[in-house]
Amino acid sequence: MSQARYPRALIGLHWLTLLLIVVVYVCMEFRGMFPRGSEPRDLMKAIHFSAGLTVLVFVLVRILMRLSASIPPVTPPLPALQKLAAAAAHLALYGFMIGMPLLGWLLLSAEGDAIRLWGITLPALVGADKGLAHTLEDLHETGATVGYALIGLHALAALYHHYIRRDDTLRRMLPGTRG
Repeated sequence: MSQARYPRALIGLHWLTLLLIVVVYVCMEFRGMFPRGSEPRDLMKAIHFSAGLTVLVFVLVRILMRLSASIPPVTPPLPALQKLAAAAAHLALYGFMIGMPLLGWLLLSAEGDAIRLWGITLPALVGADKGLAHTLEDLHETGATVGYALIGLHALAALYHHYIRRDDTLRRMLPGTRG
């Protein structure tokens, strides 16, 4: 088996992005525990917004790094159909990680709310529009549900490769020492 791994920076960004996505989901799932307008609920929403926008920043950095980094091949090589499925799945995940924060930013803009990234106010992407806000909210909620499925399938695929196919797909992305 090959000991080739992704560059450490990409590995770190992968796992930090996952952690941020967990924070995003946890904040939205737990905000309902608090009454509307309460400080804890507002804090959950603020963290959700900032963590989501940070996912966008991290993913854009990851894309730039992937374009310039040498990506280790899977050992043993994947069959053509699995390679195609992996590429499609990664494209869907990147679309999710870019699309969801942008939808959230658009949603806050359409609601006329301030868009804050860890205290820094960002510009609105569109003007206030209640109808558009409602449509964007529906899309954002649907995207969140799709995200659960994408993340679950990604994790299952990693486990499939590790335990059933016994290739180095998962090991290439695990944090830790090289080789």
